[in-house]
Amino acid sequence: MCSECGRKPTQTQGEHANSTQTEQRSNPHSLTPPRRCETVVLLIVPLTFKYSIVSQNMFACVQVEELLERADYLYSCGETEKLYELLSQHHNSDDAELLWRLARASRDLALLSHITAEEKKRLTYEAFEFAKKALEKNEDCFAAHKWYAVCLSEVAEYEGVKVKIATSHTIKEHLERAIQLNPKDATSMYILGYWCFAMTELPWYQRKIAAMIFSSPPTSTFEEALAYFLKAEEVDPNFYSKNLVMLGKTYLMLKDKEKAVLWLTRARDYPPRSEEDKQVHKEAVELLKKLQR
Repeated sequence: MCSECGRKPTQTQGEHANSTQTEQRSNPHSLTPPRRCETVVLLIVPLTFKYSIVSQNMFACVQVEELLERADYLYSCGETEKLYELLSQHHNSDDAELLWRLARASRDLALLSHITAEEKKRLTYEAFEFAKKALEKNEDCFAAHKWYAVCLSEVAEYEGVKVKIATSHTIKEHLERAIQLNPKDATSMYILGYWCFAMTELPWYQRKIAAMIFSSPPTSTFEEALAYFLKAEEVDPNFYSKNLVMLGKTYLMLKDKEKAVLWLTRARDYPPRSEEDKQVHKEAVELLKKLQR
């Protein structure tokens, strides 16, 4: 009995050696199949190699998770420049979760007051490319759809009125898809509400351009915008200063002064954590002054 493979020999060692030699002499090209115990030894190398690959992949996943946690912490602290510096080191990543965060960081950096006009434009286009790549890597990522819509909208601002209108349907589709994938994402609801508000406010000459581009131009109402803003606030109360100020502005458009003052006051009193919050505070203060005249 072989102690390694447990197979009972059918020949003595001498018989086995003689028969092997005879076979090799009669057919020099034949190869004796390895015994089972030898096969097990041969399998150790590929299995070890596979284990090594799995271990490396697991380590890489842990590294990405730690990076995302660090990124989310910096975002929550309003550390826009540090966040961009951290994530831009991984701009060649294929991870959708990392890429959409990098798109957001590029876009947020572009909004800072000390950024030059030239740098702002570069960051805006860069943000769109990161969002586009995130979507290509994972079409089921709600945040990739959301930031693709945001970044496309901001790129369109540089491309002119015709492009802005031409991309409006695409922007709305991606926002609706983001909400479909995550019905609890208040930010997507806010952005879609803003889209509705902007479409309702579209000047007459832009409406004429829209009619030339589309057989059915994009349309909306202030009521539709209000519904999205209120839904966003219901899902995540006080989550975003701009949602508060847009609620106030929408109620103004609907001639409801009392509710407009209520939401504008909340926007004014929102604790500023970012440059955007400071701008919202300033806008809310100015609108409230006008209402008090």
